[in-house]
Amino acid sequence: MEKVKFEDALQRLEEIVEALEQQELSLDASLAIFEEGVKLSRACMQQLDEAERKIEILVQKNGGEYEPQSFSPPAAEKSPDE
Repeated sequence: MEKVKFEDALQRLEEIVEALEQQELSLDASLAIFEEGVKLSRACMQQLDEAERKIEILVQKNGGEYEPQSFSPPAAEKSPDE
C-alpha cells in the first residue's frame, strides 16, 4: 500500500465504518472494504508509532536541555496479506 496521509486515511476509515454500519453491502463488498480498512488502520498505527518515536527523541534531556537526535524510521514491514 502506498504511503497515505494520516488525515486522509482517517477520513477513509470513517467512510468505511459508516458503510459497514449501514449493512447494505454484499458480503464480498463488505469483506473488501473491511480489508481496506485494516490496511489503512495499520498504516495509521505505523505513522503514529513513528511520530511517537520522533517525539521521544526530541524530548530526551541532556543536562536539562532538549537534545534532538537523528531518527531513521525502520524499514517498512510487509504484512503476509500484501
